[in-house]
Amino acid sequence: MLRRAVALMVVLIASICRFWLMRLSGPWTLERRARWVQQTCTHVLRSMDIRCEVVGPIPTHGLVVANHLSYLDIVILSAAMPCFFVAKSEIGTWPYFGKAARVGGTLFINRSSLASADKVAATITERLKLPIPVLFFPEGTSTDGNMLRFHSRLFEPAIRSGSPVTAASLRYLGSDGTPERELCWFGDESFGPHLLRTLNVPGFHAELRFGQPRVYPHRRAAADETFAEIAAMRDRAIPEEEAELLLV
Repeated sequence: MLRRAVALMVVLIASICRFWLMRLSGPWTLERRARWVQQTCTHVLRSMDIRCEVVGPIPTHGLVVANHLSYLDIVILSAAMPCFFVAKSEIGTWPYFGKAARVGGTLFINRSSLASADKVAATITERLKLPIPVLFFPEGTSTDGNMLRFHSRLFEPAIRSGSPVTAASLRYLGSDGTPERELCWFGDESFGPHLLRTLNVPGFHAELRFGQPRVYPHRRAAADETFAEIAAMRDRAIPEEEAELLLV
């Protein structure tokens, strides 16, 4: 655990240096901000010795929706592709990670405010015009692996603009290939203790699957169909010949 913790700290410090180098080397566009996050998350995976297998075409635009198990989801998805996340407003207050999320173009939503949801939806509409996907977790919270019904509100910008929606499934497996519930971060557990425990889990890996992009007629259909697609993808093992290793 100590080696991983030290390596993670080195990566986070180096990311700050890389941020300033990128700021000084050209215009600080949203696309460059997303790529800074991608580079940082790639190095974070390496520092934590997390192996990730990826199946399916990696999205380059549109809306991406995924099941939500842990803060590790954000690292893995960001390492797989540059993207803009929609996250709960509380994350914006976290030391380092909140600032990094803001720098990377994350959209923060107050889950108890309809006005906040409408504002974020309007911004998503603008972001969907860029060649970078927008990603959110329709369950609205992280879980123990049992999926929750998807909220449909934030699908609306993709419906109105005719943008494709791609389903993404995540799961974590232990060294014996069984689902690793210990890595799920849910309930009232604090971030710090869970991170320390995660750093101490040997031999686990992640599986990330992408479905085919689809255009939906209305948001409830998008929510229900992507839910079913993700649930089905999570139930299937990834054949070795199909998987690509997310190199870190």
